[in-house]
Amino acid sequence: MSWFLKFLTSSIGQKLIMSLTGLFLITFLVVHLAGNLQLLANDQGESFNTYAYFMTNNPFIKTTSYGLYFFILLHTIQGIALAIKNRGAKGSKYAVSSNAKTSSSGTKMALLGTLILAFLCIHMGDFWFKMKFTDTLAMVSYDGVDMQVKDLYSRVSLAFSNPILVVVYVIGQIVLAMHLWHGFQSAFQTLGLNHRKYTPAIHFLGKAYAILIPLGFVIIPLAHFFSK
Repeated sequence: MSWFLKFLTSSIGQKLIMSLTGLFLITFLVVHLAGNLQLLANDQGESFNTYAYFMTNNPFIKTTSYGLYFFILLHTIQGIALAIKNRGAKGSKYAVSSNAKTSSSGTKMALLGTLILAFLCIHMGDFWFKMKFTDTLAMVSYDGVDMQVKDLYSRVSLAFSNPILVVVYVIGQIVLAMHLWHGFQSAFQTLGLNHRKYTPAIHFLGKAYAILIPLGFVIIPLAHFFSK
């Protein structure tokens, strides 16, 4: 067991954890966006509210969500730890120029990741916390749903009528795009999934993902704000 813990705390182990948790979070973003796009449905919030009810009451989803929170924290902590370690190595007399480049890149990624974590705290505090732990949301009924569900749609719509919050969300997605631009392809590289035939496709897919996923999230607050 000691060798395993030693491996996980080594630079290679930390980079492996960063890559695996990063790929998990990348997959989650696609699922999360697919659900959030239901906020654009012209049905007074029925699609989104029933989706939110399912996501917060399905036992499998609830269990998976705890793993998600853990992976987010682990990914952030490991990123900061790697950045600190790289900066320390940069100051060593044995450091080389390539290490300086790695240190700079790692520091930038750690900073972007920290900003994303701060954005997530605002996001979850504004929506997830209010839905899970308060009674501030109205209850609504829909055909096909056996019980009343919380009207999270109205809370989201109200939040996105605030220009300050809309700007915060847009900036948050720009930061996410910058983080994904490097992180997507870096995860595959760390896992050794490099091949002269496939690597260009991975780079293209990573850049497309880094643009399209944040853009999808940005459309939602802008659509609500300009529809008022």
